[in-house]
Amino acid sequence: MRLLLINPNTTASMTEKAAAAARRVASPGTEIVAVNPEAGPASIEGYYDEAMSLSGLLGLIAGRDDYDAVIIACFDDTGLDAARCLTDKPVIGIGEAAFHMAAMLSNSFSVVTTLGRSVPAISHNLARYGLATRCARVRASEIPVLDLEDPLSDACSRIGHEVARAILEDRAEAIVLGCAGMTDLARALSQEHGLPVLDGVVCAVALAEGMVRLGLATSRLGGYAPPRFDKSAPVRPGRGPAPEPGRAGSVSPD
Repeated sequence: MRLLLINPNTTASMTEKAAAAARRVASPGTEIVAVNPEAGPASIEGYYDEAMSLSGLLGLIAGRDDYDAVIIACFDDTGLDAARCLTDKPVIGIGEAAFHMAAMLSNSFSVVTTLGRSVPAISHNLARYGLATRCARVRASEIPVLDLEDPLSDACSRIGHEVARAILEDRAEAIVLGCAGMTDLARALSQEHGLPVLDGVVCAVALAEGMVRLGLATSRLGGYAPPRFDKSAPVRPGRGPAPEPGRAGSVSPD
């Protein structure tokens, strides 16, 4: 089995972090191919960054068939619906995967994410997935995404503080970590605070493997029907938007 893991931003170290987490839980025989666009935002923090990342994300899916399922490794589930239009293979967003698993492990969970500007998008997704009533609160630790890549930052302690507040103030029974860059923190936070702490990357791997083994495919009826390229320019395989001034993108193949 071959899973295509796409980090929609251009930060290769974050791609490799997500890939390492995915490989730790993947079944024997499952290959994780981790990539990110060559150009686009270095981190995704809100609606504008999401929009700027879409061309690069979709370009990594279009025109290739060398995978059994796709994992979008951005907690906002960036481009999820559009990606499902490009392939009949299962496409899993790490946010949706973590929300559903948390709802099956607890009566009520809280999300701990990065910046406050990311909270509305996460809240909208919870409502869209029908899980808003299961989430006690979406909490912002006010940590920029790229600080999660800096070993000298206080990101880990600040996230741990929000987890403790969620248990006390929200009466949360589980915590969902609201950023792919937090993937390496889940196990330690779970042990420290004594409750399930879910990372969407590993949740998505488990769901993707299960769907592939069951032979499931994305519906081609209705909203996920293939795009009509006769009326618009097709997505260019492997291509993205022009780089931002002074910022080089990168791709991190397996």
